[in-house]
Amino acid sequence: MRGVRIGAFGIALLWVCVGPATLSAQPIGKTAVVATAFAAPQIEAGRIAEVEQAVGEAKRSADNAWMLASSALVLLMTGPGLALFYGGLVRRKNVLGTMMQSFAMMALITVIWALVGYSFAFGSGTSFLGGLHHVFLRGVGADPDPSYSATIPVQTYMIFQLMFAIITPALVTGAFAERMKFSAMLLFLGLWSLVVYDPLAHMVWGKGGLLNASLGGRFPTLDFAGGTVVHISSGVSALVCALYLGKRAGYPVEPMPPHSVVISFIGACLLWVGWFGFNAGSALSAGSLATSAFIATHFGAAAAVVGWSAAEWFRRGKPSALGAISGSVAGLVAITPASGFVSPMSALVIGLAAGIVCFWMTSAVKSSFGYDDSLDAFGVHGAGGTVGALLTGVFASSLINPIFKDRNGKLLPSGAIEGNFHQILNQLVAVAIAWVIAAVGTLIILKIVDLVIGLRVAEAEEEQGLDLTQHGEEAYHWGTSS
Repeated sequence: MRGVRIGAFGIALLWVCVGPATLSAQPIGKTAVVATAFAAPQIEAGRIAEVEQAVGEAKRSADNAWMLASSALVLLMTGPGLALFYGGLVRRKNVLGTMMQSFAMMALITVIWALVGYSFAFGSGTSFLGGLHHVFLRGVGADPDPSYSATIPVQTYMIFQLMFAIITPALVTGAFAERMKFSAMLLFLGLWSLVVYDPLAHMVWGKGGLLNASLGGRFPTLDFAGGTVVHISSGVSALVCALYLGKRAGYPVEPMPPHSVVISFIGACLLWVGWFGFNAGSALSAGSLATSAFIATHFGAAAAVVGWSAAEWFRRGKPSALGAISGSVAGLVAITPASGFVSPMSALVIGLAAGIVCFWMTSAVKSSFGYDDSLDAFGVHGAGGTVGALLTGVFASSLINPIFKDRNGKLLPSGAIEGNFHQILNQLVAVAIAWVIAAVGTLIILKIVDLVIGLRVAEAEEEQGLDLTQHGEEAYHWGTSS
């Protein structure tokens, strides 16, 4: 049997090697030789084209898969990440009400985004707001838009950006936790997403945006994943909400400790994991830039834990678990605008600075001014986002991301440091614009909603808790109501 197989193999090999020349009775003429000579380069070129097409399709598939996974990771940050993180920080009579606010954003903002939000943020328009080209997601299909990414469908880009639009207003809820009506929250944050978030997203990331660094904005701002768009806007808006609504009944005389740091601990860990999609996904491809952003994100968060915990240990004598998880979020916030532009060592510096500054903001500054930012949305996101945006201008390097331009508009060579006065000034302009739009827009919307339906629950309802008064159910049916 073995001999038969060897014999068959030998005949086949002979046919491949010498068959056309020896076994064929047809002579090879001069014309055939010339034709073969001319055909060979064409055949080779065709094969190269096929290989290049296959490689391109593989890259597009890989990028699309990474972006869909990143979209899921960012959604994970809102629910369950933020819902658990915020839910554990409030009193038990308000747990469901607080978690429901994050969950509601997953539904409400999705509908608004599909109708007009995406068009306002990423459609072609003015320097401040997109147009109506993509209303009802018209023209948002399977083909890429090279202005944003040449390898993923516009639909994928749209759904990835939606996840940012969802979590940003959800962050604001931390400031008015335990005292805003659910109906008022829906109306306020629905309007806020259109008036505050969408214009900022367009200015920083949209076509023709005033602050867009990659598409020729007038003040090119480095914001890789949302330091200004997400964190400064939500943090500053949170402060305005806290000041406008006033303090919770009994604050600060009555103790209001978190009902479950364990739940918040789990939420913080989910936020840390989900943030890799938030930052590394903002590379919009599965290449080396995503790896760099991934590493910077992790290093920044870790350094901030060290910074916050060390400051708390020095000030209060003990490092708390709540402080450690708050520090991780502060570091993640601060590294967000810088993640695609800085080296790992720079990420450590940014994270360490954010941990110390945000601890100071949530302890000393908050106590000094006496405002009731229930879950420290401003102290972590507003302050951390501002620190990160400014330090991005200090540490950004074209060795990491070669999109930087000098003051004359010329691209800097690979390895040049973009951290100069000109870029820091651009970052400062972006921070100022984000602060003004968030503060003014939030104040106007709050006033309108307050006049139309009212913002705060009644004092008796606040005492009873939002779970019962706003949703008719309780998370806990035992123990105390606080």
